[in-house]
Amino acid sequence: MSRAISNKNVLAAQFETAEFTGAYLASFGRPELRGAWIIWGGSGSGKTTFTLMLCKYLAGFRRVAYNSLEQGLSLSLQKAWERVAMEEAGSNIILLAKESLAELRTRLAKRKSPEIIVIDSLQYWHGFKWSDFTKLKDDYPDKLFIFISQDKGGQPAGNLAQRVRYDAEIKIRVEGFKAFVTTRYEDPDKGEGGADFIIWEKGAADYWAQQIK
Repeated sequence: MSRAISNKNVLAAQFETAEFTGAYLASFGRPELRGAWIIWGGSGSGKTTFTLMLCKYLAGFRRVAYNSLEQGLSLSLQKAWERVAMEEAGSNIILLAKESLAELRTRLAKRKSPEIIVIDSLQYWHGFKWSDFTKLKDDYPDKLFIFISQDKGGQPAGNLAQRVRYDAEIKIRVEGFKAFVTTRYEDPDKGEGGADFIIWEKGAADYWAQQIK
């Protein structure tokens, strides 16, 4: 049953945030590591590399599970894993190879289950519906779900991905080796949140130089 919260208690409430630093602080601010985020971008944009860079960084705060629905354990994923030096994350990250929603729920019901779950990609979780999305958030309110989406015309592809984007606390569009971050944790006065994240300096410089011509 819901309850009313007084004005005083709203203002006095305390929240646990992640103490991001450097480029991550500039782009994301100081986020809560719960709820939902979404990342989308076209093929060859740097989306997979960025996602794995983010996973590695988040593994410094929480245990991460990367559910590779699209590729599973493949040579291309292994190479991307190596490219970001994922070995430095140690046991704080695991790969789930095409784990279904039911299998993931069984995993999350266990003690010491991962606290950050990456779903790559949303379009490959066949049968996954809006009600499944809201129930995941309701059933695991202290976990963070990061959904990766295919791109269509600069937007997440499909109605479900669009609805997830509207709900997400952090929305990240990847194009030309840059991540364009919209975050609800932005603090403009401190310069925290909202800055573009450069995934690969040379690739981004070459791509965006071509767009200007």
